[in-house]
Amino acid sequence: MKAKMFRALLPLAIVFTLVSCSSDSSEETSPDNKLVTTYNYNDSELKLIMAVNNYRQSIGLNTLEVINHISYKSEGHNIYMIDNKVINHDYFQQRANNLIDVLGATRVAENIAYNYQTPESAMSAWLNSPDHKANIEGDYTHFGISVTVDETTGKKYYTNMFIKKK
Repeated sequence: MKAKMFRALLPLAIVFTLVSCSSDSSEETSPDNKLVTTYNYNDSELKLIMAVNNYRQSIGLNTLEVINHISYKSEGHNIYMIDNKVINHDYFQQRANNLIDVLGATRVAENIAYNYQTPESAMSAWLNSPDHKANIEGDYTHFGISVTVDETTGKKYYTNMFIKKK
């Protein structure tokens, strides 16, 4: 019975994983507007940073500068998804508003992924999704990445946020 339920819910989980959000403007300001300057990157995050920039460079685009504050906000979303057992873009506008207010972003986009074992497999999935690929190839200047493991299940949650600064 569990196997049937899993097979029925798997396509839905894949669809949610491949959904992408972006924003060009601010709706309201976030009360949490303190700049975070330190972030400890794990191996998966460092590999994804390299993968995104290597891909962009391979197609003639600028590489993106990593900002620790963006990675911190991405990690916060991963923790939210783990705590609430969801895979979604809930509160994207609040994260985007924070990056607009704190960093002066003029555009913000976000990719998420769930349960990919390696950074390479998450990157491949993003590149095979038109919306995620558009974010990776977008007119951005900076980004941040978080890969967080759910201690209970061992599954990985990925959030990758992009911004454009003037």
